[in-house]
Amino acid sequence: MIVLSLAEIADVVGGRLHRAEPGVRVTGSVEFDTRKLTPGGLFVALPGEKVDGHDFAAQAVEAGAVAVLAAREVDAPAIVVPPLAEGEAHERSVALTGDKDGSGAAVLGALAKLARYVVQRLAEGTLTVVGVTGSSGKTSTKDVIAQLLEPLGPTVAPPGSFNNELGHPWTALRADAQTRHLVLELSARGPGHIAHLAEIAPPKIGVVLNVGTAHVGEFGSREGIAKTKGELVEALPADGVAVLNLDDPLVAAMASRTKARVVYVGESASAQVRAADITLDDEARASFRLITPAGEADVRLPLHGEHHVGNALSAAAVALELGATPAEIAARLSGLERRSARRMEVVTREDGVTILNDSFNANPESMRAGLKALAAMTRETGRRSWAVLGVMGELGADAITAHDEIGRLVVRLNIAKLVVIGPEAAAMHQGAHQEGSWGEESALVPDVEAAIALLHDQLRPGDVVLVKASKAAGLWRVAEALLEPRATDNSENRSNGGDA
Repeated sequence: MIVLSLAEIADVVGGRLHRAEPGVRVTGSVEFDTRKLTPGGLFVALPGEKVDGHDFAAQAVEAGAVAVLAAREVDAPAIVVPPLAEGEAHERSVALTGDKDGSGAAVLGALAKLARYVVQRLAEGTLTVVGVTGSSGKTSTKDVIAQLLEPLGPTVAPPGSFNNELGHPWTALRADAQTRHLVLELSARGPGHIAHLAEIAPPKIGVVLNVGTAHVGEFGSREGIAKTKGELVEALPADGVAVLNLDDPLVAAMASRTKARVVYVGESASAQVRAADITLDDEARASFRLITPAGEADVRLPLHGEHHVGNALSAAAVALELGATPAEIAARLSGLERRSARRMEVVTREDGVTILNDSFNANPESMRAGLKALAAMTRETGRRSWAVLGVMGELGADAITAHDEIGRLVVRLNIAKLVVIGPEAAAMHQGAHQEGSWGEESALVPDVEAAIALLHDQLRPGDVVLVKASKAAGLWRVAEALLEPRATDNSENRSNGGDA
C-alpha cells in the first residue's frame, strides 16, 4: 500500500481516531490475520462465526500493527468506522463473515473505500488494473496473465481464488508506487456483485472468459449470469479494452455493453487473437499456433487440458495490449507454472498412478473440461482411467439434469471407472448406468472415506485418477489420501473466493 497517515486513512474511510496519533503512518501491509502482520501494518478487525478480530486488537499491535481498522472501540490505537446502512452490502457481509450485528459490513465497507482511494492514486501514475471474470477458468487465467505481465513490470495478483468483497480490496492494497499491473479476479453470487468489485478497483482492461451454469440456481438462467458477468465490461472506461471470448455467443454479445475497445479471442477465424492447429500430447497438454495482429508464434502449454487454450489466448491479448511481443508471449506461455493449488494439479506416484487433483471447485463446464483431459491422457496410452466425482453445488432446479449429463459423458468418453461420492451426486451414477448399462464400472459411495477405501483397494499401477467436485464436498481429501499418507489440512479460508 502507499504510505498514509492514520488521519488520512480515517478521512478516506469516514472513521474517527481512537487512542491513535493522527500523524502515525501505515508503512506495512493491511492484514486481517495477525500472523501475517508486518511492522507498520494495519490490522483489519473482522468478525466471524467463531472468532471476532476485535478481540485480537492488542495482539495485532504487539505483532507490529500501528493501528486497527475496527467497527467499535478496542484496547489499541484504532480507526473506528460507523455502521453501514442495512441493505445488499450488509447482507453480503453477513454471508461472508458470519457476523450478525453489521460490524463486518462496516469494516468491509471501510476496507473497500481505502482500496479504491489507493488504486485511484496509483492509477494516476503507471498502474494498470486488469479484471478477469467468467463462469470457469478465472483463477487459472488470472495466474497466466500475472506470469505474462511480470517481465513487463512489478505485478500484483491474488493468491488462489481470493476474489470476493474481502479478497478483492485486500489484494488491491498489496499494490504500491512501484506496481505496474494489478490483476484481479472478480466473482459474483448475484447481480451487482461484479459492479461493486469494479468500483473498488476500476479496471482498465476487462476479460470475460465464458458464461456457463455455475451458480445458475442463484442467477436463474445463463442469460442472468451473462448480465452479471457483463458488469465488468460496463465498468471499463472509453480508453479501456474489453477482451471477449468470440467462441461464446453470450460473451461476444457483451461488446454492445461497453464503451471500451473490444478485442476478440478464440478459435474463430474472426478473432484478433486466436489459436490454430491445436494438438494434445499424451498428457493432454495443448500445442497451437498463436496468431495475433502483431505476428505469430508457436506455443506449447505445460498445463493439462485443452480448455487452457482459451485461457491462454485471453492472457495473450492482455499482454499484447501492455507491450509484450507474440514471441515473448509464446515463450512465457510455454514456460508457465501452476500457481493455484487443486486446479488440474497432476502428480504421479512412485507406482505410476497419476492423480489429477482438480478438487478446488466444480461446475458443469469445468467438470466436462476435466473429464475430457482425463480421456485425452488415457486414450492413446491404454492406461485405465478413473473419474472420482462429487456434487456440483448451487445448480438449483437444474441439479439433477446436470449431474445426470456428467454421468452420461463419463460413459461417452470411455472412462473406465466412475466413483460418485454422496447422495447429492447420485444422478451421475444413474446417468452412467442409463447411458451405458454399466455394471461395476460405476460405484456410488456414501462419503469421502468410503471412496478412499475403494480406491486404495482397486487402484493399480499406471491408473489415472481425476478427483473433482464443488469445494464444499471436500474431495481434496481423496486426492491427498492417494498421494501420501500424511495428515491433511482440513481448513479452507472462509474468504477464499470460489464464487461464480
